[in-house]
Parts: sequence; structure tokens; C-alpha cells
Amino acid sequence: MKLFNAKIIANHPINARYWHMILDASMLDEHVAPGQFFHLQCGDAQQNPLRRPLSVFHYHQASATLEFLYLVKGIGTQQMTQRRPGDYMNLIGPLGRGFTLPEQGALLLIARGVGVATLHALAREARAQNKAVHVLLSARTANDLLTATALAEIGANVYTVTDQEGTSNLEQVRPRLEQLIHDEKIGALYSCGSRRLSKLAQDLAEKYHLKGELATEAHMACGIGDCYACACTIRSQGQLKTARVCSDGPVFPIEQVVIQ
Repeated sequence: MKLFNAKIIANHPINARYWHMILDASMLDEHVAPGQFFHLQCGDAQQNPLRRPLSVFHYHQASATLEFLYLVKGIGTQQMTQRRPGDYMNLIGPLGRGFTLPEQGALLLIARGVGVATLHALAREARAQNKAVHVLLSARTANDLLTATALAEIGANVYTVTDQEGTSNLEQVRPRLEQLIHDEKIGALYSCGSRRLSKLAQDLAEKYHLKGELATEAHMACGIGDCYACACTIRSQGQLKTARVCSDGPVFPIEQVVIQ
């Protein structure tokens, strides 16, 4: 974990709701794992002191760049859209527990909306290790199917469903995923960005005795485990326990997550 200032290389919209930011990360001297996040100071520290947690979209070690894909939703992310190349962002990170890859079998990634940012980094790591990756992307509209092209370019098999087309309901998605599990020798399931899809992934992992992990989201104040603002409930050793999303997660074993 490191506190540092990073120069903005690029910051631009990719559609009406999502933006893509690239930072110079040459000062980072530690590994950044898929599923980890950084705590960003979005605007002026005096006007908006709270940070925003953003999962790593891509960390390119060779070019020393760090990328984030973010949904413009509140004051913090609106302030982020005003930052220009050459400006500096103050970050803390990398933080949290990231994903682990299975020793055998293909990966099945299930993402909705900005949840694809977290799983995109995992897909890249898996493809770098020559593992087969299948990604189901769910979104409101076709315009919100983020990174489908980029995932296909790295060799992932991408399947898309949208509310607009009427293909994203669980009654249609579940048999599609079950067919992939049967046909593609899936070894592990991963999900992020939707409670209903995460619950479906959890059910499928239990039914087919698959390993898996879920990336969870929470409002965070400190991001380092001190304030307990992001406390959640997990199931461990047959008991319900309190965990901190920022330090115990945000990635948890799929069977531990209690989905409300």
C-alpha cells in the first residue's frame, strides 16, 4: 500500500454514463492484483475530502500505467470528469484482497455494468496465463456493454445480454450459463456488479461443485480497515461473521458471501 500522486495521461467518456481514466503509475513498486482497488481523491481535498474506491481496470506494468473505468454517479465521480491530462490524482493503494486463479479448467466471468471493470483485469491475467476465459456481459442497453470488444481482442469468449433486448432476465441467463459449464469445462465462477447475477453464480457454483469468487461493493470511508464503514456479513465455518469489504475483501470466496 502506498500514498502517492499520479499524473493523468487520459480521462475521457466512453459513453453517456461511463468514463475511462489512465494514470502514470511509474512510482508504484509493488504488484497490483486483479480485484484490488485504489482509493482516489476525486476533487479538491478541502471541498470534497472523502475518497472514492475504484477497482483496477488494467495495470500495465511494462508501460507503468494504471487504468480505471468509472460510472459517473455522484459528486465525487462528477469531479473526476473535470480532471484533465497533466493534472495529478492522489491515490492510496493497491488495497484489498484480489482474485485467485484456478489451477485447472476454464474461467466463467459474469458481470453487469461497471462490474466488468473488476473482471476485465482478471480476464487479462487469466489470458496471460493461457487460460480459457468465457465472459457473460449484462447491461441495460447495448451501449452499456463495456469492453466487449477489448475482451474479445485478448482472446476471451464474450456473450452479451441486455434489458433492452429482453435477454438479461435470469430465466434466460441461467440455462445459458449452465450450458457453458457443461460444454466448456468451467473450473471456476467469478461475478461482480449485480446481486441477482452474483446469487445465480453462487447457486451454480454450489450445484456444480465449482470454485468461485465474488467481488463485492460497499461505501468506504478509510479504505484500509480502520473505520468499519464497509462492514458486511460473511458465512465462515458455519457461522455468520462480520468482515470489512476494504481489507478482508473486496473479493471473497463465493460460498462466504451473504447476498441480501
